[in-house]
Amino acid sequence: MSETSDSEYNSSDEELQEAFAKGLLKPGLNLAVETSGKQSKNCVSLMKQKLDEIKLNLSWIERLDMVNALAPLAPELALQMQEQEVRRAKQLQGNKKLPQYKPSEDPVLNDFRRENMFHRQAQGAVMEGINKLKKFGISTFRPDDYFAEMAKSDDHMQKVRENLMKKQVMTQRSEKVRQLRQQKKVAKQMQVEATLKKHAEKRKFMEEVKKYRKGIRKDLDFLDDKKKPQDKSQGKPHINRKINSKAQLKMQMKAAKFGYGGKKRRSKWNTRSSSADVSEYRRPEKPKEGRRGKGGKGKQRLGKNRRMQMKAKRK
Repeated sequence: MSETSDSEYNSSDEELQEAFAKGLLKPGLNLAVETSGKQSKNCVSLMKQKLDEIKLNLSWIERLDMVNALAPLAPELALQMQEQEVRRAKQLQGNKKLPQYKPSEDPVLNDFRRENMFHRQAQGAVMEGINKLKKFGISTFRPDDYFAEMAKSDDHMQKVRENLMKKQVMTQRSEKVRQLRQQKKVAKQMQVEATLKKHAEKRKFMEEVKKYRKGIRKDLDFLDDKKKPQDKSQGKPHINRKINSKAQLKMQMKAAKFGYGGKKRRSKWNTRSSSADVSEYRRPEKPKEGRRGKGGKGKQRLGKNRRMQMKAKRK
């Protein structure tokens, strides 16, 4: 019994060693794994059927897909690529520390070529796409007033306008208040200056009067030195107004009696000759008998109704 068990163990060890030598086993714990019976299938017909179900038959204008060749290489780009290849070859030739590459295998040049191919691919798609859009009658240029179109709604722009108007009114109000405050300052300053000037003139005048009283000054010329108040009409254009004949006669009489223009001060002082002049004196006349009769009342005024009737007749 023991001999048979030893032979079985030896045979199993030999099988494991052979499997490990062939590479079927890896170091570590090896367990038997049950394989599932599910197998993957590649059913092409079902996949095409599902593709037809989810596919959308849209027009090209909705898809804008392009399959096109590269655009022709521009001469300046070709010249630039050639110059870069020459420059790169000189750089590699002069520095042996850098790895040496052929021009077709150089990664630096390949990066530039790859970017150039992307650019040419996009350029070709644009050129072909613009032609297709023109065939469909779709404009490819923005209108002149494109950037003038409002991205906000009318209600929003109305609120913005009201806010701007409110700010403008507040600014105007503050500016007006500032101007009024400035005008008040200027008016107050002018008033103070006028008051100081008036006090200075009065002080000077009183000093001259004191000098005259003390006998230091003999003349009264300082009375004439006071400035006359400026005429309000000075500096304004003369307005030719028609003067009434009665008012003109009154002005002439006043001018004959009191004089017109010139110095008026002390012109009406009483002197010996003026006091003795009685040429203008007229004895008052006795009151004449008026419309009133002797001892009776005058003519009575008509009543209101009578006056209205007479007024209507005159019309």
